[in-house]
Amino acid sequence: MLENSLWIEKYRPRRFEDIKGQEHIVARLKAFVETKNIPHLLFGGPAGVGKTTLALAAAMELYGEDYRKNILNLNASDQRGIDVIRGEIKDFAKTISMNNIHKMIILDEADSLTKDAQHALRRTMEIYSNTTRFCLIANYPSKIIDPIKSRCAVFYFKPLEKRHIEGIINEIASKENLKVDNESVDLLYKVSEGDARKVQNIMQSCAAISKVISKSTISQVVSIATPKEIREILNLAINKNFIKARQLLLETMIKQGLSGIDVVKELQGEIINMEIDDEIKAKMIERCGEAEFRLVEGSDDYMQIEALLAGFVLIKK
Repeated sequence: MLENSLWIEKYRPRRFEDIKGQEHIVARLKAFVETKNIPHLLFGGPAGVGKTTLALAAAMELYGEDYRKNILNLNASDQRGIDVIRGEIKDFAKTISMNNIHKMIILDEADSLTKDAQHALRRTMEIYSNTTRFCLIANYPSKIIDPIKSRCAVFYFKPLEKRHIEGIINEIASKENLKVDNESVDLLYKVSEGDARKVQNIMQSCAAISKVISKSTISQVVSIATPKEIREILNLAINKNFIKARQLLLETMIKQGLSGIDVVKELQGEIINMEIDDEIKAKMIERCGEAEFRLVEGSDDYMQIEALLAGFVLIKK
C-alpha cells in the first residue's frame, strides 16, 4: 500500500471530466476557463468534496504544462496571520505572467485567516486584480468577511451522493484488486458522510488488513458501534433502565474506542429510526445537540454521555 498522502494523490482527478458530484459548478468554472479570464473565486463546502482538486484542475486547464509557474498554492491554516499576506502572497501577486493570462493564488483553509489578515487580503485582491486571480477555499465560508465575498464568484459545494461515492469505491477496488460487497459500500458511504478523501483513507486502512473489505473490517478501522448495540442502549434508556443503559454504553465506548461525539452522532442517527412518538424523538435529538455542544467546548466525554442518557430516561413520562 502507498503512504496515505500518495494514495489520495493517486486517485485525485486532474481533469474537469473526472470530478464527481459537482457538475453544475464544473460547468460554470469550465466556461470561465475557456474564455481565459476567470474572476476571483470562493469555494465553500464540507471537506473532501473536490474544492482543492477542482481549483488545481482549472489551473491545469488554464495554464497547461506551465501551471506550476503560474500558481501559488498555500494553506492558510499553517500561516494564518497578516505577515503571509504582506509577504509571500503580495510578492507573487505583483509579478506579471509571461503568457498574458492572470496568475492564480490558491488559498486553502482561507476561513482560518484572522480578521486582520482577511482585510489585508481584500486590499491585495483589489490592487493586483490586473495580474492575479485568487481562489479562496473554505470549509466555513461564513467566516470569510463580506468585502472578500463581494469580490468573488462564490461556489457552494455539496457532499457527494451515494452513487458518486460508490463509483469512487468501485474504481479503487478494481485498481487495487479489492473485494467490496454491497453492504460494505453502504457502510462506507454512511461513515464517510459524502467525503471522498475519508473513503480513500478508510479503504487504504482496510486494505492493509485484508483484500476483502467487509463490515467488520470497516468497523475495526473507523471504530463505530453496531446499530443493534445503539438500539439496545436507547431502548433501555427510554424504558427507564438507566443503570443497564449506562453500563452497556460505557462497555461499547471502551470496546470500540469511541469518543463522546462519535457516540452522540450514533445515538442521534438511530433515534430517527425508532418507533416512538415524534415529540419524544424531538426532545431526545435536542438533548443530543446540547451534549455535542458541551463536548465540542471541551467537557468530559463520559460525564456528558451519562448526562445524555439520564436526560433520555427523564423525557418519557
